Amino acid sequence: MTAIRIARLRPEHAAAYRALMLQAYADHPEAFSSSPAERQALPLSWWQARVAEDGPDAVFGALRGTALVGVAGVSFELREKTRHKATLFGMSVGVDVAGQGVGWRLVEAVLDHARAQPGARLVQLTVTEGNAAAEALYRRCGFVPFGVEPLATRVGDVFFNKVHLWCDLRKAAAADLVP
Repeated sequence: MTAIRIARLRPEHAAAYRALMLQAYADHPEAFSSSPAERQALPLSWWQARVAEDGPDAVFGALRGTALVGVAGVSFELREKTRHKATLFGMSVGVDVAGQGVGWRLVEAVLDHARAQPGARLVQLTVTEGNAAAEALYRRCGFVPFGVEPLATRVGDVFFNKVHLWCDLRKAAAADLVP
C-alpha cells in the first residue's frame, strides 16, 4: 500500500479538492455549513483561489500517491484587531483511510502552519455536537471547547448545534501530544 503524505494543496489539486469536498458535503450534511448545491455551483476558479499560495487560506491534503484522501484548511483573519486568529475549516477524511491517523496529521499540519504565521495566537473551529470522534480528535490536538451554538445549522427540518473549540498556539505542538 502506498504511504500517505501530507502536503499543502496547490491550484492543480483544485479539481480533486472540489470532488472530495462535494462528496463530504453530500455524505455528512450535518458536519458542514455549506450545502452540496451551494458549493457545486461555484466555478473551479473558486476552488483554485482557495488553494492559491498567496491567498488568506491554506489547505492541506492527505495524498496516497496522487489520490487525495483527506483535507483540512485554515483561514486567517485579515482585519487588524483579529489577525491573531485563524479558523480550521473543511476537515474531511475518506472512509478508506479513517482510523489511520490521517485526521491527526492534517490537524497537525494546520496548527504547524498557523504557528509559523507572524502574530498568530489561536486557531478555532466548530464541530457538530454529538460527533464524538471528531471532538475527541480535536481535543487530543490541544483544542478546548468554549461554548455551544444552538441551532447553528439546519439540514431539511433538523437543526444541529455546533461546539466551538479553540487551540492556543503557544502551547505544545500537536506532535508533542499523544495521538
